[in-house]
Amino acid sequence: MRSNRIPDDDFWRENLSPIQYNVTRQGGTEPPFSGRLYLEDRQGDYKCICCGEGLFTSEMKFHSSCGWPSFHSEIPSAEIARIPDYKYGMKRIEVKCSNCEAHLGHVFNDGPTEHGGERYCINSASMEFVERGDNDNED
Repeated sequence: MRSNRIPDDDFWRENLSPIQYNVTRQGGTEPPFSGRLYLEDRQGDYKCICCGEGLFTSEMKFHSSCGWPSFHSEIPSAEIARIPDYKYGMKRIEVKCSNCEAHLGHVFNDGPTEHGGERYCINSASMEFVERGDNDNED
């Protein structure tokens, strides 16, 4: 559900770690190969660290060796905005949580062709991983 009001900066500073705040609220990027979810291979769901919005599932994740968690698609109900990004002298597409405006990472067109060709390159600091138990049902 889309929030009518996004909390102020003080709320985020108090409730996020420094790296989570830098990535999600200031558009930063964690160093490659450093994120806690880069090598995560358990079955589960990836949610926005700021608001809990569902973003990706483990079935969508693949190892691209780029240094950040990579996904070939988003869950159908995900609220992910795509925004042109011209920083650093290149054109990229930034992806943000539409629910709370958290910076997640970028999407590129060099992903697996059998899944549409996109690669979501997402900062671990922008996500929470929720492991799926044996009794959980998949959608």
